[in-house]
Amino acid sequence: MEPLITLKDIGRKYVIGTEIIHALKSVSLSINKGEFVALMGPSGSGKSTLMNILGCLDTPSKGEYILNGTNVSHMTENELAEVRNEEIGFVFQTFNLLPRNTALDNVALPLVYAGVGKEKRNERAKNSLINVGLGNRIDHKPNELSGGQRQRVAVARALINNPSIILADEPTGNLDTKTSIEIMGLIEDIHAKGNTIILVTHEEDIALHAHRIVRMRDGLIEKDFANPNIQKVERHAATTEALTEK
Repeated sequence: MEPLITLKDIGRKYVIGTEIIHALKSVSLSINKGEFVALMGPSGSGKSTLMNILGCLDTPSKGEYILNGTNVSHMTENELAEVRNEEIGFVFQTFNLLPRNTALDNVALPLVYAGVGKEKRNERAKNSLINVGLGNRIDHKPNELSGGQRQRVAVARALINNPSIILADEPTGNLDTKTSIEIMGLIEDIHAKGNTIILVTHEEDIALHAHRIVRMRDGLIEKDFANPNIQKVERHAATTEALTEK
């Protein structure tokens, strides 16, 4: 089976004045459909640059990026925008919601770009909000919602187009511990339904929710390994479920 994502010798350099900065030197990586991968690394490791390339927000200076069978490495801005809208759902640390719009309108936004009619748009957006536990908040604006609820709206919006990948960039960065646990639980549920998730984080405890961890340093992949704790976490969850059912 073809991987969903294949990166071959990806590099990204920026020219700032007379200086050339190699944000990514050479990154090769493949991610299969249905994987849950955490991308980690200190500031300046290249993880944000890599996320921008994976999310088709930027193009590499060298190498190839095949997403769902399509080579997106050398696409124009307009072509990339189309791929983003069809293939990728984004969840950001800062939620990126429109402040004057209701939760429903925020979630429906990608469907406006996709040319879906208003009635169908609203129906799908409502279902997406119900799926993240916000069926009773559809008419609320972001300032009427808690941080956790805003992030749930962002997750509902990310899922609205049935994307190939969900890219979550520090999704719990602005949330307290209790809310972070709730949002990570929601992301785990979404993964359990078969979605492919790439999570960018610098927090170890958040990364441990992923099944695979890719650590970056100095524009290269330093380590790429299966999370040894995930079976324990899943076994614990299954045991807890069995106990609560009794």
